Amino acid sequence: MIDVGDKPDTERVAIASGQVIMKQATLELIRSGTMKKGDVLTVAQIAGISAAKRTSELIPLCHPLPITHIEVSLSLDDSLPGVNISASVKTIGKTGVEMEALTAVSVAALTVYDMAKAAEKTMRIQNIRLLEKHGGRSGDIINL
Repeated sequence: MIDVGDKPDTERVAIASGQVIMKQATLELIRSGTMKKGDVLTVAQIAGISAAKRTSELIPLCHPLPITHIEVSLSLDDSLPGVNISASVKTIGKTGVEMEALTAVSVAALTVYDMAKAAEKTMRIQNIRLLEKHGGRSGDIINL
């Protein structure tokens, strides 16, 4: 791992997003709550939060961080059709939380896929990316 011991503790924030594209009929099953595995959006939200907390166990050489806040949001979008996912992660520490935000979005998307795959196996996970990063030596990055 990189030595971050000489870096000051600062507030760090990262926001990431992604999408799961699917057929309109699959989106309607999620909307109506009739997927066999249950409430897709709630389970995916919890999965994303859990994944962010365990990022250092999943990504080699990633520092374990004392996360102070995680928010994972999922919304249905008829124009895709599909699910939009966003994650915001905060900490006060020596290194950023970009990987935690990206991991939260990725695992939430995989959970949506897993819970809906009985209805459709042709769903597509796309556009997982860092939207914003604040704090640290490199300052603010906005990638909208």
